[in-house]
Amino acid sequence: MQQVANKVAFITGGVSGIGLGIAKAFAAAGMKVVITYRRQDHLDDALAYFRTRPGQVVHPIRLDVTDRVGMVRAADETERLFGKVHVLVNNAGISLFGPTDEATYEDYEWVMGVNFGGVVNGLVTIIPRIKAHGEGGHIINVASMASFLPGPQGGIYTASKFAVRGLTECLRYNLAPHGIGVSLMCPGLTKSNIHESTLHRPQSLANTAFPADPSFINMLAELHSAGMDPLEVGEKTLRGMQRNDLYIFSHPEFREEFQELFDAVIAALPDEPADPRRVAVEEMRRRARTEASGKRTKLTDLLVGTPPQEPSPRPLPQAGEGAEPSPHPLPQAGEGAEPSRR
Repeated sequence: MQQVANKVAFITGGVSGIGLGIAKAFAAAGMKVVITYRRQDHLDDALAYFRTRPGQVVHPIRLDVTDRVGMVRAADETERLFGKVHVLVNNAGISLFGPTDEATYEDYEWVMGVNFGGVVNGLVTIIPRIKAHGEGGHIINVASMASFLPGPQGGIYTASKFAVRGLTECLRYNLAPHGIGVSLMCPGLTKSNIHESTLHRPQSLANTAFPADPSFINMLAELHSAGMDPLEVGEKTLRGMQRNDLYIFSHPEFREEFQELFDAVIAALPDEPADPRRVAVEEMRRRARTEASGKRTKLTDLLVGTPPQEPSPRPLPQAGEGAEPSPHPLPQAGEGAEPSRR
């Protein structure tokens, strides 16, 4: 989506941090921008910035991304105001730190409900509307470097971001035939307020193994103060969208860690011949994946051709033959701590 002027973007959690940075970059590029958040005072604070920039069109909508009915209302309001939605940025998110083995059901429900459920609600609501107007568009799901690089204290958060990553990578194949690009935005440490998440946890999900700790929150605030300027992240996100990148990484400081990760993955594969029947099945899957960028795919597309039904007397391939390559090239740098009050 190279030409963005006058296109309409819908950004969840767009009042601070990464979300606001993306909103600033999009508005400066001439896009019409809707920002959402569940608190009106935070929407008002964000709008103060745009009021000093005549010509930039930004509209606030109060929304909790876990509210499906509210999401539909917000999309309807956007279409009434601007006519169409071209770009969806699923940015709203929260963080929670603590040993995963001590977590409660409510800890899981809260984090997964916002970080993954909120993305689902945005997709199910907005994708049919982009398809309907036929002008193409783009989906940006904001994850985190935690979707590649897990740590010991963020198990539920990391699981939610791994889920967003997997969903995004698959969705890219599904939407390409419709002229809709899909990107996974993985920011690193960014100036934001996400460390305040636990202060705004809903009472219905208050049962937690990790109650808000003011000293820990202050420590996180100090760490985030060293983060990248959210506007820089937003500008990199805009450029990645215009290039239709699958992966948008904003931070360069993780190349070595990525190399270690993928080296370990490759090294863990068995060094032994692969059964030709399995190799044939995987070739079909790879072929269907390659073709998916140009057509809508069905389950039966995975079954084109017929793999051998009985073992053949021919010798098995030598070690390394038929082994599947990594499904993605080695990503270029990005980072790990999560961004804004998305």
